[in-house]
Amino acid sequence: MLIFETQLALIEHLKVNSNPKTTHGFVPTMGALHQGHLSLVEKSLLNNDLTIVSIFVNPTQFNNPEDLEKYPRNLESDIAKLQTVSDNVIIYAPTVDDIYEGNTTSKSFCFDGLENQMEGKFRPGHFEGVGTIVKRLFEIVNPTNAYFGEKDFQQLQIIKKLVEKENFSINIVECPIFREENGLAMSSRNERLSPNDRNAAAIIYKTLLEVKHKFASESLSEIALWVNQVFENQPDFKLDYFEIAAETSLQTCETKNQNQKCRAFIAVFVNNIRLIDTISLN
Repeated sequence: MLIFETQLALIEHLKVNSNPKTTHGFVPTMGALHQGHLSLVEKSLLNNDLTIVSIFVNPTQFNNPEDLEKYPRNLESDIAKLQTVSDNVIIYAPTVDDIYEGNTTSKSFCFDGLENQMEGKFRPGHFEGVGTIVKRLFEIVNPTNAYFGEKDFQQLQIIKKLVEKENFSINIVECPIFREENGLAMSSRNERLSPNDRNAAAIIYKTLLEVKHKFASESLSEIALWVNQVFENQPDFKLDYFEIAAETSLQTCETKNQNQKCRAFIAVFVNNIRLIDTISLN
């Protein structure tokens, strides 16, 4: 397994080991890898000549310094997990200086309003940081295919818009959410949960499943009121937001329309650890 800490070394390796027909699969991560990440790597290995996995906790997408400080980091563990999948994975684990070259700031982007919904409302500057790091990584790796999970569905839509705006010749591959046995969406932040909180957090997905059931017969306002009541009765949980939005535009759905695909989005604090999840409704 090859591990590169600098973009120059990685670029040179890819140049030497590629030809015009070589396909590069790319899985960008912030480490603390779980089975969801590994499933993206497995898909990339099946469909590309080379697979690159980046492991980099990007400071510019955190609007909460405490969240950045406490974000789980264990490169040795991540390498060991990737080795269980394949020794043919190329790891790019850069420093902040290697990525940002002494200027750790976000660039400005226009994602046609996608950035102003949900996570954009509640985490100011988050998607500018996401756009900055993903654009930089795409420039370094120059992938043929890049793999992203649907749990971060808003981010997925924004990255598609980034590819369109920047004229990247990159295919964005959507991959399904991986869940723990109790239904909790797999996330690196789950590692920060106590065993009791991890079990209790199953209520997030259970709530989304009930939302999907209610969507067939109840009004959107009735569903939103019910979700708020669910978490008001959970003392260790704080609902950050619940939204039913159009999948393409991410605009809030005001009414139900058979011709419009809708999705429920939720963000919840579990004893100050923030978890997100989503489900397609129709």
